[in-house]
Amino acid sequence: MEAMLDAAAGEETLLKWDFATSEEARQCLIWEDRPNEVPSYLDAVDNIQNLLKTLTLVPSDRSDSATVDRAQNVLQLAMSRLEEELRNLLEKHGESVDPDWLFDLVSGPSFSSTAEDIASQSSEEEEKSETATSRPVAGLNFLIDMLPPEIVPDLSDIATRMVGAGYKIECCQVYVGIRRAIIQQSLYRLGFEKLSIEEVQKMPWEILEGEIVKWIQGMKVALGVLFPSEQQLCKQVFLDLPSVSEYCFTEIAKGAMMQLLNFGEAIAISRRSSERLFKILDMYETLRDLIPKIESVFFGVACSGLRSEAVDIFIHLGEAACGTFAEFENAVQRETSKDPVPGGAVHPLTRYVTNYMRFLSDYTDTLNQLLGDRSNGALISADDSITESVGFSAEDKSPLSDQIVSLLQLLENNLDGKSKLYKDPALSYLFLMNNYHYIVKKVKDSEVRTLLGDDWIKQHTGKLRQYHNGYQRAAWSKVLLCLKDEGIHIGGSFSSGVSRTVLKERFKSFNAAFEEIHKTQSGWIVSDSQLCTELRISIIEMLLPAYRAFFGRFHNHLDAEKHPERYLKYMPDDLEGYLNDLFEGTSGSMNRRRSFSTA
Repeated sequence: MEAMLDAAAGEETLLKWDFATSEEARQCLIWEDRPNEVPSYLDAVDNIQNLLKTLTLVPSDRSDSATVDRAQNVLQLAMSRLEEELRNLLEKHGESVDPDWLFDLVSGPSFSSTAEDIASQSSEEEEKSETATSRPVAGLNFLIDMLPPEIVPDLSDIATRMVGAGYKIECCQVYVGIRRAIIQQSLYRLGFEKLSIEEVQKMPWEILEGEIVKWIQGMKVALGVLFPSEQQLCKQVFLDLPSVSEYCFTEIAKGAMMQLLNFGEAIAISRRSSERLFKILDMYETLRDLIPKIESVFFGVACSGLRSEAVDIFIHLGEAACGTFAEFENAVQRETSKDPVPGGAVHPLTRYVTNYMRFLSDYTDTLNQLLGDRSNGALISADDSITESVGFSAEDKSPLSDQIVSLLQLLENNLDGKSKLYKDPALSYLFLMNNYHYIVKKVKDSEVRTLLGDDWIKQHTGKLRQYHNGYQRAAWSKVLLCLKDEGIHIGGSFSSGVSRTVLKERFKSFNAAFEEIHKTQSGWIVSDSQLCTELRISIIEMLLPAYRAFFGRFHNHLDAEKHPERYLKYMPDDLEGYLNDLFEGTSGSMNRRRSFSTA
């Protein structure tokens, strides 16, 4: 009887807010416009629910049946009102997460980040960077309030009564629909748009690269902040309803999570080209680090498929990385351009491969794991004969170091072939010297040195010396032959007289050979200043003493000639200046001649 009295009193309160019978009910919202009436309205809902429970526990007669029908009708009206109040609270107070505010929580407003671009590094000597369009996400692993804390108890009050009255479906539909849109909008504000696999595969790489950066950011923010915070909100709203909380969170976040995972799958099955490797590795490492988070956030039975999908995509990204690395090695092997680099300079392939190799060393642990898993032959393998031939001992081997040895061997084989494109053997040696010096220097100045070891450096430094010696023989042997004493003395005896005719021809031959070398090799290129200086010094130390001695022994035999400057064109001290013109990449000029004087 008491429950019926309470219900009767509550019925009036509930009908007051019936949309169909009251203009005030249609124009106003209880929680927004009449917050002081909220407790009485909730009590009225509780009274009606208690009445229905009581009536179902006792035998009923016809009058009780009528009471039940009436109570159910009133309760239905109340549920419609609560559904609308729930929708209004969620829509009014629900906002997508502001990315600037979110990142400022982590790093402060002055934080900035950069992204390296291997393409620019391969075309220029110094590494360069460009400003990234994304923001730092390393510290994003915390909870935020997805709704104002003061309205969460109101939402919980409404949700508890709707579910308790058997309106769980209606409650969840409203809640999930609005909160799912908020999560999607939050991802969009972070810069991540929903893209189909076809759209991803058709996208130019320079655009897709930016989308990958946004994907990495979106994954970290979603799993570090958005999803856990949304999960917390679900638990707070459906406080004593864990199964409803889990269901709503799954329905809210699952679509957004699958959207992120589908992008990863699209990248994994896209065309493999060498410039994509490092972004794929970034995605692989991101997903690897976040899989435990995925398993903890999406833990329910309903999410088992999502968890499996995440692991599968992680595996596919790893396979894509290995396949892209293999494609890069094949591309190095297939690069057969027949145009020699002007001046014997460093070949663009050398620059690209060495910079690529340096980037590889930034992913040492990841690549060792991936390449170790693929050691059954998916990649070109550096066999024992190769690794031993380059001074690489078995105990130094790792999957990545093995592959870098193989990669460099492919590059060296390619460079050896390209050196044969030059008709001048001296220029062939200079080309090899330039390129090997560039490779060794890049290895020494990076983490690749740790992967290859000092023995590799020593052996390739030895190769560099061999090419240096080969250059000197090919370029300067003819000049040095002019400075030999053989054939100058009459009768072949050193103590006998000197044949002026032979001597004049010898000086003329020297002058012609030296001028030809100066003209030619001033146009050759040694861009590394240290190598250029060392090379010039070695030539000066080889040529100058020989010429000075020859000049000192024989120049007085030509002093009496009518035009001695025709033969004695260069004083010994002049040669050093001319030799310092070599390898500048410009046409040589002999205008700085010093006239010979008998004085």
